[in-house]
Amino acid sequence: MMIFKSCYWKTGICFYGEEAWTQAKDYFTQPSTCHEGRPIDCNDIPDKCQSGVYKVFPKQTQGFDVYCEMNLDEGHWTVFQRRENGYVDFYRGWNEYKSGFGNPSHEFWLGNENLHSLTSQYNYEMRVDLFDFDGNTAFAKYKFFAIGDESSKFKLTANGYHGTAGNSMEYHSGHGFSTKDSDNDNHHSHCATVYPGAWWFNACVKADLNGQYFLKTPDSAHRGVYWRAWKGSNYSLKGSLMMMRRI
Repeated sequence: MMIFKSCYWKTGICFYGEEAWTQAKDYFTQPSTCHEGRPIDCNDIPDKCQSGVYKVFPKQTQGFDVYCEMNLDEGHWTVFQRRENGYVDFYRGWNEYKSGFGNPSHEFWLGNENLHSLTSQYNYEMRVDLFDFDGNTAFAKYKFFAIGDESSKFKLTANGYHGTAGNSMEYHSGHGFSTKDSDNDNHHSHCATVYPGAWWFNACVKADLNGQYFLKTPDSAHRGVYWRAWKGSNYSLKGSLMMMRRI
């Protein structure tokens, strides 16, 4: 299969996939100030700039690429997870979730180490957007969001819910991250293998947006791209978007 690629020779920045040329054109026709300086997150991207991939430089890092959502809910959101079609395999191990994987313009996970680097420098809020197969959407916002360091198993803190999706994340706040090769949940089984995915499992799950991707109803409850408070126990979502913003 041919993979389309468009690069800019002066910077070495490349775009991949069928939309590579369009993404590259949009990126480099923005004002030059959109890609100057050392932003620590998407809050530092000027208002006039478009949504897209930018390099950010949280404290004590060499920088990494993120997707900045500049339009939704007053913009300046640093996106750290996206599901949209199941093309990217999210059933991965600890090290891959630690460093991140995928394409920030499409399906990806930013990386738990990067999430800790971002949320340890200032206070952040989080927004989660959910999409079903009938064109319906819902959202959940949390006034305070943080990810601990690796010694805490990248523990999640998500407090102060409001929104339309229901508060499925409350059950997972305060818990470490689990993957298929690192069991840190509160259940006698291994939640990340019983419900294939990777998440801040408790005992076990009321939300798992990194679960197995289904194009139809899952074969058992609590599986898939899952947010129980919105669609119940037997529905796997079409897509999700997780993002943070400095407050």
